[in-house]
Amino acid sequence: MAQPTASRMSARDLGVLVVLCGAIFLEGSDVAMLNVALPAIRTDLGLTTTELSGVITAYVVGYGGFMLLGGRAADVFGRRRMFLAWLVVFLLFSGLGGFATEGWMLLLARFVTGIAAGFLTPAGISLITTSFAEGPARNRALIIYGAAGAAGFSLGLVAGGLLTAIGWRWVFFAPVLIAAVLLALAIPLLTEPPHDGRRGRLGVGAALTLTASMVLFAYGLTLLERVHELGMQAVGALLLATALLVVFALGQRRAPDPLIRPGLLRAPGLAAANVTALLFAGSFYGFQFLTTLYLQELRGWTPLQTGLAMLLMALDVVLAPTLAPRLVQRFGVRRVIAGGLLAGLVAYTLFLRADLDWAYAAMVPTMVGIGFMFALVYGPLAIAATDGVAGSDQGVAGGLLNTSLQFGAALGISAATAVQVAALGAATGPEADLDAIRAAIGVPIVFVLLGAVVITVGGRPHSGRRTDRHQSTGAVAASASEESLAACLPREVDPSGPASAPAPTR
Repeated sequence: MAQPTASRMSARDLGVLVVLCGAIFLEGSDVAMLNVALPAIRTDLGLTTTELSGVITAYVVGYGGFMLLGGRAADVFGRRRMFLAWLVVFLLFSGLGGFATEGWMLLLARFVTGIAAGFLTPAGISLITTSFAEGPARNRALIIYGAAGAAGFSLGLVAGGLLTAIGWRWVFFAPVLIAAVLLALAIPLLTEPPHDGRRGRLGVGAALTLTASMVLFAYGLTLLERVHELGMQAVGALLLATALLVVFALGQRRAPDPLIRPGLLRAPGLAAANVTALLFAGSFYGFQFLTTLYLQELRGWTPLQTGLAMLLMALDVVLAPTLAPRLVQRFGVRRVIAGGLLAGLVAYTLFLRADLDWAYAAMVPTMVGIGFMFALVYGPLAIAATDGVAGSDQGVAGGLLNTSLQFGAALGISAATAVQVAALGAATGPEADLDAIRAAIGVPIVFVLLGAVVITVGGRPHSGRRTDRHQSTGAVAASASEESLAACLPREVDPSGPASAPAPTR
């Protein structure tokens, strides 16, 4: 595949980016549309609140549990092959979810769809990071990619409302159509990028041990929302997951071709980026779940009204590819991410004022603040988590990042539900429900605050080198990765742009 230059992108490279961004847009919109449809699904299938959150967490368990295996499979078997194969699986099981007549059928369909996303997403990220040279071209592509995922979620809220008005099953059928279009475009456009000759083996035993650990971790987190009933089961699942993770780590120390190479874990800022991603996702998914219940079950809003109310969060569609690169260039990746999380902190805190007759105008600052948070956090996290990682490890690095995002979603939903249930207790009535939701909003508030602390004090940006850039206002110090973002600003697309050398790997 042709490598884009720092200043222009060929028509083919643009087409490839559209396909890959379309895939993450599909994943984001799929989750968002389902979230808006949850109350309608509960009514039709007769689900409890815990079973309802299980519709979301079943997907998260599959997604988070298989993400690292998916990243390794992309590195070993080929990114294009894995992307196409699992896009087909995603298409099939998303459609099957629309035919569910029992809760368990929907849970199974969502679990397998999550597994498909667990293989599809790291393949897509690694196709970007191995197809665009590290630096300006890759950073720009990653920010656009992150914006596409956030836009999919934001716009999916509105689409979910429209589709649920027709029938909740359409929130499962619509992704089938999108996936079919992407598949038709991906087959001729995507090519397998060159690699550095270190693909190695999948390592079935290690992969299965790690996957079992991840699934048990995700499952244990979902049980925490019913800690008063299933506390021992949750602790047991988490302890067993930890034991399997220890077994995996000990085996990796002796493995000639480890699943996660030691060098990857030493990448600057990798751990801080992944912990921050977990807290960021946990804050948003927990808040969005609570907000959907507040608007539809306490306020009586329709799914369409709920989706339109959240449309302002789509600010990230405009801000991510325009404002975020400029801010990262000037202030650095970590400061921009921290600033975005603090915007989320303000947004969540403002929602604590919610009452039973709150006007929509009072909600606007929260929705706008969340839009800013997405714009300043989602794309830059991808830069922080993959910067300086060798090409042969990009699939696993992408898998680590998305595993963190999915585990964060599971933790956020489970923690928010657990606090809500505990705060409600045996009380009944709208006022009691509202007080319980207010108490549960404390979960996303704590998460974004911790995330801002972690990314601020975490690992240094890639290379740690500082250079002086003399401007009219004086010398400005910036890291190598920050300087490279100068070329991330929007530029003209050249339809006949020449191919250039493959992206260097380390």
